[in-house]
Amino acid sequence: MAGMYDAVLLVSFGGPDGPDDVMPFLENVLRGRNVPRERMLEVAEHYHHFGGRSPINGQNLALLEALRKELADRGPALPVYWGNRNWHPLLTDTLREMADAGIRRVAAFVTSAYSSYSGCRQYRENIAAALAPLGDRAPQVDKLRVFFNHPGFVGPMAHNLTQSLTAFPVDQRPSTPVLFTAHSIPVSMADSCRYVSQLREASRLVATEAGVTDWELVFQSRSGPPTQPWLEPDVCDRIRQLHAAGQDRVVVAPIGFISDHMEVLYDLDTEAADLCRSLGMQFARAATVGTAPAFVAMIRDLVAERHELSPERLAVGILPASHDVCPLDCCPAPQRPAASGGPTGRPGPSPSGQTR
Repeated sequence: MAGMYDAVLLVSFGGPDGPDDVMPFLENVLRGRNVPRERMLEVAEHYHHFGGRSPINGQNLALLEALRKELADRGPALPVYWGNRNWHPLLTDTLREMADAGIRRVAAFVTSAYSSYSGCRQYRENIAAALAPLGDRAPQVDKLRVFFNHPGFVGPMAHNLTQSLTAFPVDQRPSTPVLFTAHSIPVSMADSCRYVSQLREASRLVATEAGVTDWELVFQSRSGPPTQPWLEPDVCDRIRQLHAAGQDRVVVAPIGFISDHMEVLYDLDTEAADLCRSLGMQFARAATVGTAPAFVAMIRDLVAERHELSPERLAVGILPASHDVCPLDCCPAPQRPAASGGPTGRPGPSPSGQTR
């Protein structure tokens, strides 16, 4: 296939590979932010709970290999590279490697399904910063569109939700509440982007395909100061409310995440699951899309629609397919007072930031 691109770049958040990496990784994440060290140590404990290693790197490696095979089998026959925002392989190193290989134009797939500052614009800023030292050798990098309403994302999530409901007897499944979860972000950030509307639409699409009628969108993993409004309700708060109303079971579906990384393993599989056990509630958690064949095929299709300048842009539901090129004012960084009284546009620490 002749086309626009020389290579594909998988772009993600990154995570520590062992205990010695945890604090350097968090320092990378939090550089330039006024975050108390005790909060950083608190987040570090989430990693140490799992041996100091984030699962996100292994999951990205699996996705990388699956995408390489998909492109080799179906085309376009493009090499696939991988670069992270906050840990090795870093974007700076990967883009230098690509420039050294003579690559001039790149299609970048970011592992975030939704529009927000942290989930879209900040990645574009990271890519631009990594390209700057390369000067004239820098390739052009085009970010692929967000995919919250692509059938290759909705379908595997609906399948996983259906599978999670099999934890309960058949007659209980229709009345089992489903909580779709996503990473909370500051309200000021949410007000300037389409994050919430896209999450609600993705949740509706998945619920409809899975035949679920009792569902709602909740949030998890907030990391800002108590004085700063973040999106609510929190998943654990909602579980407590369901229990108080007489509910004895719940399904949690991490619609905001594409893989079972730290915020899924700790905030859902550990904290939310422990809460349900303490309340005597049954808990089931839907898997994320991971390397589901339809999802990997979706990434290939997103590359192909740009590589071949195809007019076909798959999307389901009431919202159109997202734009290819972000407007200059798209997903601006929110401004909020820092603890020291100065301005900052960044939220607090988060174990992976995958969705944001």
